[in-house]
This record gives sequence, structure tokens and C-alpha cells, in this order.
Amino acid sequence: MTRRELDAAGITDPELRADYAHCRRLNAHHGKTYFLATRLLPVERRSAVHALYGFARWADDIVDDLDSPAPPEERDRALTALQRQLVTALHDGHSAEPVVRALADTARTHDIDAGLFTDFMHAMHSDLHITRYPTYEDLRGYMHGSAAVIGLQMLPVLGTVAPREEAAPHAAALGVAFQLSNFIRDVGEDLDRGRVYLPEDLLSAHDVDRDLLLWSRRTGREDPRIRRALIAACVLNRDVYREAEPGIDLLDPRARPCIRTAFTLYGGILDAVADDGYRVLHRRAVVPRRRRTAVALGGLAAIAGARLRTRPTSARPPQATHAEEAAPVTEPVRWSR
Repeated sequence: MTRRELDAAGITDPELRADYAHCRRLNAHHGKTYFLATRLLPVERRSAVHALYGFARWADDIVDDLDSPAPPEERDRALTALQRQLVTALHDGHSAEPVVRALADTARTHDIDAGLFTDFMHAMHSDLHITRYPTYEDLRGYMHGSAAVIGLQMLPVLGTVAPREEAAPHAAALGVAFQLSNFIRDVGEDLDRGRVYLPEDLLSAHDVDRDLLLWSRRTGREDPRIRRALIAACVLNRDVYREAEPGIDLLDPRARPCIRTAFTLYGGILDAVADDGYRVLHRRAVVPRRRRTAVALGGLAAIAGARLRTRPTSARPPQATHAEEAAPVTEPVRWSR
């Protein structure tokens, strides 16, 4: 599968092929929902998405690796070193790191604005020093760099049927919607890292503060005020999904099943949180595997249906459909984030 993706993308340099293959392994191991959706993309576009994911994952791990004893100052230096490597690689393609080389190649190939990577790295740096967000507007400012730019980086890879400027606000909103779902699911784990991403104005509207969250996390006990705050956060998140959804129809039709699948799967995190009684401070809510499989199969059906509607009559043997190019969902899949 890796070789076919690289061949289809026209990546022939042996070192670059190894770099992209490394990024794909990172996505497969850590990506879960993201990797599953990526498998529904046209085969020639997957390697670029793996590179974008691989770089974002690397920076995120520098910030959030709970197994590392590195203090914030050391993590900050590591992020600065990574950013310098990226700047150099974007300029001349050279880097000692495979993920950075693959990302730089993707950025050049798809003409991705370098400023989007700068904004992303700024958000990663801020994560080391900012542990609370007084208002939702403050949080949205952070999520511009941590999430919205990911959607904007993806647009040139996915392609659009409308001017990119028209699709951009929806793509940015989709990145924010995905991250908000992760924040809601991971409230307990983020507390362990010393952070509360849910904005204080939302929490205080339901008489919730950090101390109450810490008490609930420590004791395993529930509180109706926390439940009400989480319900409000989910309502807010659903609003952002509605803001993002019209952008799916502005994408290249061949990319829509992938993004629609990701849209459904990430939205399903909120359903899982509700089904589990909003107990995110005590355990992680998980979208059932059967649900993920059903959504992925729906994406494959959409791809096959689109091909059947557009396939011309011909005496030549039929070419492999995009659904056949996608890895069968009956294969073992690493279900990740």
C-alpha cells in the first residue's frame, strides 16, 4: 500500500520515499480516526496528508509526552530547534529529519502557505506556558494555530471546486470542531498535564472551576455542575460543526467521502461522551469500533457510487475504482486518535 501511494504521488527519490513511509507509519500508529479517513482519499493524495499529520504529531508529542521528564524549558528548546529545521527545509529542502523533509516537499508540491506552519508552531510554544483560557474567544485564538491552520493546510491537497478563499473559513472551522471534540473527550487527561482547555467563562456559567474539576478527577466522584458544563461545551462544539459542514461540498468530489467520514467520526466522539454520561474526567469516551467500520463502509460506498455515475461506456476493461484503491476496512486497522 505504501509503495502504491508513493508511486501514484510521483515521489521517486528513494530518501523522500522513505521519509513519507515513516510519516505514514506515524499516522497508522497514532492517527486512529484520522488514518481511517485518510484511507478514503484518492491514492495519490494520501502521502501528503501523512506528511502533514506526521509533523503535527511530532510537535504535539514534544509538548504533551507524559512519559518524558523534560521540563517546559527543554521542550521549548526542542520546539525552537524543530521550527528552525522547518524554516531551513522550506527554503532549500535540507533537513536531518525525515518528517521535516517530507513536510517541506509536501508544502512545495502543493504550494501551502509557510505562514500556516509558523502559526502552528506559535500555538505549540504557547501550550508550554498557557494552561487556562479565560474566554471562548481566547481559546479560539489559540485554536487558530493549533487546529484551524491544519484545515487550511489540507485544502490545497484536497482540492476545491470553488475558489479556495470561499472554502477556507469552513476548512478552518472543521479543524476547530475536531479539536474541540478532542478537548471535551480529554478533559481528564489534560488536567493531568496541568491544562484546562474548556474556557473559564463557559465553566463559570455552570459554577465550575479548576478546583472542582481536580476534585472530581482525584476522587472519581461526579458533580451535576460539571455535567451541565460539559453538555454546554458539546452544544458549542456542534455549532462549530454546523459552521464547517457547508465546506465539504466545496471540496473536490473525490476528497469529499474522506472528509465526510472524518466529520461523522469526530462528531461521534460527542455522541460517545453523552452515551457515557459525560464522565470524561474519569475515563475516555470511545466511539465503538462497529460504528467506525459502518461509517468507513459508507465512505467506500460513496466513492464507488460516484465512480459508477461518472464512468463512461467503453469496451476497455474497467480500471480499479477508487473504492478498490482504498484499503479494505476488513483488514486489521489501528484504531487511533
